[in-house]
Amino acid sequence: MTFIMVDIEADGPIPGDYSMVSFGAVIVEPDLQRTFYGQLQPISERWIPQALAVSGHSREETLTFEEPAVVMQGFADWLQREVKGRPHFIADNNGFDWSFINWYFHHFLGSNPFGYSSTNLGSLYKGLVRDMFQNFKHLRKTAHDHHPVNDAKGNAEALLTLARQYGLKLP
Repeated sequence: MTFIMVDIEADGPIPGDYSMVSFGAVIVEPDLQRTFYGQLQPISERWIPQALAVSGHSREETLTFEEPAVVMQGFADWLQREVKGRPHFIADNNGFDWSFINWYFHHFLGSNPFGYSSTNLGSLYKGLVRDMFQNFKHLRKTAHDHHPVNDAKGNAEALLTLARQYGLKLP
C-alpha cells in the first residue's frame, strides 16, 4: 500500500451539484517529488463565487480547463504507473476531498482506484497527541496557499514528521 496525499479545490460544497476545480496528489515518501496536478472544466452551471475564489481561478478560466474524464483518466494512469499495490487516500479533510475524488472517479471512469476508504490526517494527529483539540498544521513546511499540489505537499510533510516522531511505519 502507498499513501497518496490529496487536496482538492471546488466551487461548492458537494460533488455533482458543484464542480471540482483542481486537485493535487503527492506520493508520501521523503523527497515528495512524485506529484499529479489536474484542472477540470465545470460539470455544473452551479457555483458559489466565494468557494471558487479560494482556488484563485475565475469562472471564465475554469471553462478553459480540461474535460474531467480526461483528467481523471490521467490521474488513474498516473496512480497505476507510480504506485505498487493499492493506493491509500489520505487528506487533511478527507470527508470533503475524498467525496469529490470518489464521485469523479465513479462518474467518469466507473470505479475508484482508492476503493471505499480514506484516512484523515487531522484525526490521526489528534490520536497520536491524545488531544481532540490540537491540529497538525504547524508541522507543514510548504506554505498552505490553496494550490492543491502545495497543500498536499505540506500535509505530506506533516505526515512524514509524525512518522519520524512517533515511529509510525509508512509503506
